[in-house]
Amino acid sequence: MRWKQQHWIKHNGVEKVTYTREDWPIAAALLQFPGQLRDGTSVQDAEPSEWVSTLAEVASTGFTHVDLTDSWLRIGDLSPQRLGDFELATVEAGVTVPSLSITRKSIVDPESGADNLAYTHRTLEAAAALGVTVLSLGLHRALTAAQKSRLWFWTAQGAMDPVGDPDFWRLAVDRLRELAVHAEDYNMQVSVELYEDTLLGTADSAVRLITDIDRPNLGINPDIGNLVRLHRPIEDWAEMLEKTLPYANYWQVKNYFRDENPDTGSIVTLPAPLALGFIDYRRAVHRALELGFSGVLCCEHYGGDGLGVSAINRRYLRTLLPASPRPSDPATPQQPVKEETR
Repeated sequence: MRWKQQHWIKHNGVEKVTYTREDWPIAAALLQFPGQLRDGTSVQDAEPSEWVSTLAEVASTGFTHVDLTDSWLRIGDLSPQRLGDFELATVEAGVTVPSLSITRKSIVDPESGADNLAYTHRTLEAAAALGVTVLSLGLHRALTAAQKSRLWFWTAQGAMDPVGDPDFWRLAVDRLRELAVHAEDYNMQVSVELYEDTLLGTADSAVRLITDIDRPNLGINPDIGNLVRLHRPIEDWAEMLEKTLPYANYWQVKNYFRDENPDTGSIVTLPAPLALGFIDYRRAVHRALELGFSGVLCCEHYGGDGLGVSAINRRYLRTLLPASPRPSDPATPQQPVKEETR
């Protein structure tokens, strides 16, 4: 099912999308669905009916939009016929795919970066064929053995990008710019995800990276949940958003309970519904709207019934979004690109 953005208005000759709480695209991430079926069959090789079953389960919770997370299905590695089968599966399930997230395939990974870059280009082409309007990327690498052994993987140290290495920085700039230029061929946005110990590990570094690349369709996914959950000192969440929201063109939202004991140095975090956790999403969303944010929102949640919690979060988000179309805000550096039906 092709996704088409609506409600376009013009400001200074530049078209910009605006939504209301009724039609704002809020997508369900597919993190809770493994890439392997119970019988050991890979989702990649499964019959299309299996894809329909998963997508229909998502739709049964009230979602009409899906963020195609590639830990579940890698559409960039499907044949043209199988890609067509997947598109038919979305139609049968009654969902659209406005966004796609590539996870843990860093294009600057010292060992697999070149392969990951080629995979990202393939995925971008496949996403364009489905009418996807935003591709979310990260620079975080595959989970380490230690991370896989933990109840919550973020409590173990993962791979780290080198700090202060100009050649590594230039490699990231060049490869992300290459992808952004490719995406422009399809009027597609590219969004890079905040993530600890990468070049996108702080708000300042993320903004600097975007500024150095300087492409109109490249923005930030200000997923500060990735940083709030860390068992270490963190930047103030509101300050991180204040720096990154002006560049946001897509937003994965999740929340965590966070407790700090300065007497012992103990820090504990646990996944939480958006309305209950450490980040005040009422304040965060209202500030994003003030700055002109108009991108896809993607609900993520780890642990328990992640899809069920995401559905609760979707309903909560609707209450925070505008009841009527907003005027265009010229202060927003990153402008969404109009998506045409293909």
